[in-house]
Amino acid sequence: MYPIKLKPALKDYIWGGTRLKSDFHKTSDLERVAESWELSCHKDGPSIIENGELAGLTLDEYVKRYGTNVLGTNCSKFESFPILIKLIDAKDNLSVQVHPDNDYALRVEGEYGKTEMWYIVDCDDGAELLYGFKNSISKEEFKERIQNNTLTEVTNRVRVNKGDAFFIEAGCLHAIGKGIVIAEIQQNSNTTYRIYDYGRLGTDGKPRDLHIEKAIDVTNLCPPKSYPVSQSEAFDGYSKRLLSKCEYFDVSLLDITSSASLVCDKASFNSLLVMSGAGMLCYNDLILDFKKGDSIFIPAGCGKYSVKGNCQIILTKI
Repeated sequence: MYPIKLKPALKDYIWGGTRLKSDFHKTSDLERVAESWELSCHKDGPSIIENGELAGLTLDEYVKRYGTNVLGTNCSKFESFPILIKLIDAKDNLSVQVHPDNDYALRVEGEYGKTEMWYIVDCDDGAELLYGFKNSISKEEFKERIQNNTLTEVTNRVRVNKGDAFFIEAGCLHAIGKGIVIAEIQQNSNTTYRIYDYGRLGTDGKPRDLHIEKAIDVTNLCPPKSYPVSQSEAFDGYSKRLLSKCEYFDVSLLDITSSASLVCDKASFNSLLVMSGAGMLCYNDLILDFKKGDSIFIPAGCGKYSVKGNCQIILTKI
């Protein structure tokens, strides 16, 4: 087992921009790159191993070959790879949408639901998100406002800043606004119910599909819950701030000024997503150079490793 650098699957949705290519070194012939699936075993876009003897395997093939021990004991409660990590470049507004919980999604869609968290990597001045409702509303009012296109009058708008973090439980209505680059850590699901899409047309020239009845079934018609903001902890050569923690993922931001000595124990794999800067990961005799936009998977049980450089990294484990 060794630390693995991953090549992402890229998506060219109509609201995407070019910053993932220009700023995060994503190589593609696509005119726009809306999403970069950095850590993915999902059938709609698996990531691919780039380095070492396993180069060319998808992450899913790797897990199937070596078994769930590479994921860690905390993953034993999940039937499949538990999370999906993305970079998202919203040049335009995303649709107003919602994701179902596990019970509904397994029954209706045949895959798990989607609880997620967002870290604001960068944003334009004045950029906003839609995040739940200003006040609780009834299902009848929800239906009526969808029908008469006044839904956004009662949604909760939040102006964002670089470094903000948001936890979005399944059932929470939300939308990423234009001018925002986000790192998204989510359950391993691609089920999204669009509620409102600004009347846009898809690449086929037709209005994009909406999923009104399903959205009515699963949306929590209330303001989002409040979650405490964690303070940074200082260590030798780096600081660490908890961004989000739930039953599906544990996400921290590492600001590394010189080096960070870390441990990947048997409980969980480590995922490193490089937000800025550059450096190298040192593990036994392996030295793995990295830069902004790179994604590294460290199998559970690898033990001690170090990260050297001047960089900012999102560390995710289960």
